[in-house]
Amino acid sequence: MEDYHKPDQQTVQALRNIANRLRINSIKATTAAGTGHPTSCCSVAEIMSVLFFHTMKYRPEDPRNFHSDRFLMSKAQSAPALYSMWVETGFLKESELLNMCQVDSSLEGHLIPRQQFVDVTTGYLGQGLGVACGIAYTGKYFDKASYRVYCLLGDGEMSEGSVWEAMSFASYYQLDNLVAIMDINRLSQSDSAPLQHHAEKYQRRCEAFGWHAIIVDGHSVEELCKALSQPRHQPTAILAKTVKGKGIPAAEDKMGWHSKSLSKDMAEMVMKDLQSRIMSTSKHLYPPTPVEDAPPVSLRNIRMASAPAYKPGEKVRRLWNWLHPQG
Repeated sequence: MEDYHKPDQQTVQALRNIANRLRINSIKATTAAGTGHPTSCCSVAEIMSVLFFHTMKYRPEDPRNFHSDRFLMSKAQSAPALYSMWVETGFLKESELLNMCQVDSSLEGHLIPRQQFVDVTTGYLGQGLGVACGIAYTGKYFDKASYRVYCLLGDGEMSEGSVWEAMSFASYYQLDNLVAIMDINRLSQSDSAPLQHHAEKYQRRCEAFGWHAIIVDGHSVEELCKALSQPRHQPTAILAKTVKGKGIPAAEDKMGWHSKSLSKDMAEMVMKDLQSRIMSTSKHLYPPTPVEDAPPVSLRNIRMASAPAYKPGEKVRRLWNWLHPQG
C-alpha cells in the first residue's frame, strides 16, 4: 500500500502497552464494582489502543469537538474499556473509573450519554451501527467534513437484523467515511456466536452488502494499524479475530465468564502478570489532530413551522385508512 507508513517498533510497543493498561484498568473497575464484563473488555484492548492513539483524529481534552472523528461502541458491555481509554487520554481520573456503577457515579455498566464522549445509549445490541450510519451520512452529505465515524460491534450482535439493514444503508449511500470494527471473539452470552471464528464467512456477507471487508488478527497492533490506514472508497469492515478474556488465563476463550467480574485475589494476580508485559519505551503517543472543516451547528433557532392541528385519535385513523384503503 503506497500511502501506508508502517509504525516503528517504539510505536508498536507503546500501543501494546496502552492495550495492557486498558486491560488492567477494566479489571480494576469491574472488580471494584463487583459487576461488569472484563472478558469483553479484554478482547477489544488492541482495537481500542490503535483506534484512539494511532487512527482517530480528535481532541482528548474536548470530546464534543465537532471537527473530531466520531466513535460509537455498539457492544456496550465493553463500556469499562472505553472509560479506561479516556483515563489513558487524561480526560477521566482513575478515581472516577474505580467508582463505576456506584449510586453517585456517571459511569454505568453499559453506555449512556452522561459523559461527553458518549453520544447515544447502546445497551441494546444491534443499535450502534445504525446511529453511526446517520452520523456518517450527515458528515458526508450535510457537513461535507473530513471527520470519520468508527463503530465497534460484537459478533453476538451480528445476528441482529438491524445491523444488516444499517450495512445496506451504508453501501447504498456510499458512506466511505464509515468504518465498522467487528470484535469476533467467538463467544456470546451463554453459547458460541453462530459463525464462531469463521471470519471469512463474515467477510463474504459484508462484501455481499457492498462493503470492503478486511480480516485481521485483532490482537496484532501492526495488522490493525495497516487495515485502518487503507484508503476507502466504500464502507469498510475490519473483521478482527480476537480471544475473549485475552490476558486472563483462566478465562481465555472459555464459556462461563460472560458478565463476571474477577475476585480481588484473582484480579491482583492477573493485573500483576499484565503489568509485567508492559515494556519500557520512550515513545509517548498523542491522538492526531482533526482537520477543522466541520461547520458549526446551533439548535437554538430551530422552530416547528406550526403546532399540530389534529384532534385526539384523528392521526391514528388517517394512518389506518392510508394503510388499509379498502377496510
